[in-house]
Amino acid sequence: MLATAADKIKAINSALAKPFLATAEMFKLQGRDLASPESTSRFTATFTRSRREIVKAQRLRYRVFSEEYGATINSPFGLDRDRFDKHCLHLIVRDNESGEVVGYTRILPQEKILRTGGFYSAEEFELTMLSSLQGRVAELGRTCIHPEYRNGAVITVMWSRVAQYMVQENIQYLIGCASVALSEGYDVSAIVERIRQQHLTPADRRVIPKLPLNDLQAVDDAGSAVRMPPLLKAYLRMGSQVCGEPCWDPDFNCLDFFILMSLDNLPRRYVQHFLQPVAV
Repeated sequence: MLATAADKIKAINSALAKPFLATAEMFKLQGRDLASPESTSRFTATFTRSRREIVKAQRLRYRVFSEEYGATINSPFGLDRDRFDKHCLHLIVRDNESGEVVGYTRILPQEKILRTGGFYSAEEFELTMLSSLQGRVAELGRTCIHPEYRNGAVITVMWSRVAQYMVQENIQYLIGCASVALSEGYDVSAIVERIRQQHLTPADRRVIPKLPLNDLQAVDDAGSAVRMPPLLKAYLRMGSQVCGEPCWDPDFNCLDFFILMSLDNLPRRYVQHFLQPVAV
């Protein structure tokens, strides 16, 4: 596995030396273009160290998690921030027309957990199984999209940059939590059952939630459409698996599923793009 990843990295060195400008039309998920025609070259995904841009991202996080989903965030000035932020890489998606931050996720590389005391996800899950993973691990977190930009284009640009990061930095696994907001009217039992049927990891790659929901009843959803949150759906389309039962997060008013994304399971269309960059 690691040799394969190393070959990928060697082949794209020249492409990665250039600034990354992603457009949603470059990538298709399951053969379906998620970008609208007018979105071409509109969004740029970049890692930033700018304090000003990070504050904008923290304000977006607060708007989504607190104002939309009803999360309890004890932070002043309308910002969602915590002790992990200073150790993370901050990935923003910018609307090139307005200059605003419209999408965000953060990445915590494994080598930083000596300073943080562990991954953020360890506050919700028992993560013993991570010791069995061979290769570098990083954690995604606080992923959110501005409510006016949830047509798929921003998510697609964001995930393309995440995929590039995995290849560039030889990250064999990404972990993180994908949330189902309990205030959004999702059929939680149907989502859980669909994941049990189609998206679970093998038993030796399971985690244990610290606040499980024991009263979820199995439902027969075979052949039926199950509405999932866009971010969870995007994770699964990127080849991710779910590492067991969800954890209830009372502060964020949601269920969290622990996600495992392997470099070897990334859709080939992403890697092929990095081998043959598209001029933009």
